[in-house]
Amino acid sequence: MILLVIAFILLLVLGMPVAFTIGISSLLFFVSESLPLQVVIQRMVTSTQSFPLLAVPFFVLAGNLMNETGITRRLIAFSKVLTGHMYGGLAQVSVVLSALMGGISGSATADAAMECRILGPDMEKKGFSRGFTAAILAMGGLVTATIPPSIGLILFGVVGEVSIGKLFLAGIVPGLLTMIFLMIAVYIISRKRNYAAEQDRPSSPKEVVSGIYHNLWALLFPVILIVGIRFGLFTASEAGAFAVVYAFVIGKFVYKELTMPKLAEVLKHSAKDISIVMLIIICSSIFGYAVVYDQLPQTLAGFINTVAAGPYVVLFIILIFLFFIGMIMEATVNVLILVPIFLPIVTEVGFDPVHFGMLFFLVNTMGGMTPPVGVTMYTACSLLGCPIEVYAKEALPFILAVALLVIVLAFLPQIVMFLPNLVFG
Repeated sequence: MILLVIAFILLLVLGMPVAFTIGISSLLFFVSESLPLQVVIQRMVTSTQSFPLLAVPFFVLAGNLMNETGITRRLIAFSKVLTGHMYGGLAQVSVVLSALMGGISGSATADAAMECRILGPDMEKKGFSRGFTAAILAMGGLVTATIPPSIGLILFGVVGEVSIGKLFLAGIVPGLLTMIFLMIAVYIISRKRNYAAEQDRPSSPKEVVSGIYHNLWALLFPVILIVGIRFGLFTASEAGAFAVVYAFVIGKFVYKELTMPKLAEVLKHSAKDISIVMLIIICSSIFGYAVVYDQLPQTLAGFINTVAAGPYVVLFIILIFLFFIGMIMEATVNVLILVPIFLPIVTEVGFDPVHFGMLFFLVNTMGGMTPPVGVTMYTACSLLGCPIEVYAKEALPFILAVALLVIVLAFLPQIVMFLPNLVFG
């Protein structure tokens, strides 16, 4: 196991793509332990033979389809209707937009990239500092990644054998609370710096109703998915297939903005996105086998129990570790590698897997928005031309806001579990 860890860190530092880093370091473990190499191929193939995993490519394709149908433009207008009168104007709009985009993209990095391209230039023209703009557009991706259907939650459910329907429901309240906590942070900073509102009065009820009407198909999307899964109309994987059909019909026949050239471009981008995710998944399966073979979960559990004085100490040791590991490793990889290690530990000390899933996901995803190697952070900074050190300073209030939320959710699990328990019993 020491050879695996050293090889993994060394290859990561040398800048090798993460999928190959995982695969090569795992292969070295097999060679050093004289394990049959046939197992490597078997594990790689077996990892793809998962019916729930079909949800991932379906939702990736659905998200790319819906992003080409004009829904994003409509959601920006609706977000301005809801929050344009608040201090922080476009910054508040960006946070609400992230919540609305959660039912479409399901990816924090994709959301941050889209908002940096669309809202970033306008925010700088309105007087927002570049660091503040990059920080809130990146951190807003946390909301997108939590609101269902979330790609990360699907992977957590597949790897940890946890109900994806329950995880989807569990993500709604924490997602909305993340939005609220970030909006409060934006309000405090904007009032201090006098960042202007977009409009001088709150929108009238008539304007809000009109906004809902024009965005009804986008707003209904996550609702239909959750209701369909709960009442057995389709599984999580079948929900992904439904999402593709839904996105195509809305784009082609309702909004009439999905042209054949756009469809070809969507398929091209989706094939690239899906291939990257699947390559990481099949390489992580070898890594997972090595971890289990070497009994790392049992060893780590024993170590944590010796230094921990109770269940919450165990939980926060794991969450702090996740936050720091998220700074240097991509969130998807962390789910695939670390869930099999930590989920048995937290369930053994009494935490519900769905509750832990939300805490894991918030902390793990936030790691991608922090230095030194946060993927979402680099995406926002590169698109806006913002230095990392400036971003880090401006992102600190938002990180503290999310950290406070994680503490609240950890000690009040009923906030996370309310909807899953209500719907599934």
